[in-house]
Amino acid sequence: MTTKIRIATAMVVVFAMMALGVVVSRSSAKAARSESHYLPQFNESGELILPPHNMWREWVYVGSPLTPNGLNGGKAGFPEYHNVYIQPWSYEEYKKPNKFPDGTIMFKELQLTLGPAEHPDGSQTEPSGRGYFNGTYNGLDVMVKDSKRFSKTNGWVF
Repeated sequence: MTTKIRIATAMVVVFAMMALGVVVSRSSAKAARSESHYLPQFNESGELILPPHNMWREWVYVGSPLTPNGLNGGKAGFPEYHNVYIQPWSYEEYKKPNKFPDGTIMFKELQLTLGPAEHPDGSQTEPSGRGYFNGTYNGLDVMVKDSKRFSKTNGWVF
């Protein structure tokens, strides 16, 4: 299965992170590109190169906002779980002045809710109880902070 990158509204993730108390500052652009301080890398066409081996799954887990169709009149803009991750160094910097530093990468793995729905609100009943459960992988959204490269979009690219 190929990984698809969808361009989505960054403010959804930023607001979700702020609501969960996640915050960051500016970092040195000269920082090493290692797993402990991974920085975004781009190809010659300016496209983001995904970190190797899904390393973002080992980063700071911010949370999983859920916007199922069943709670949004059957027409959620993003009818899925959004599993959000951020680099550990970026999260530590964010906590100091509540600003995301340049080089911040946020990954949002998208997962549909398990279906089919059994109840009018879109939920279903499982042995653990009634609720919403992770279903099929639905893609990946990525946000990158680079104040110089993306100055026209408030320093962020999606």
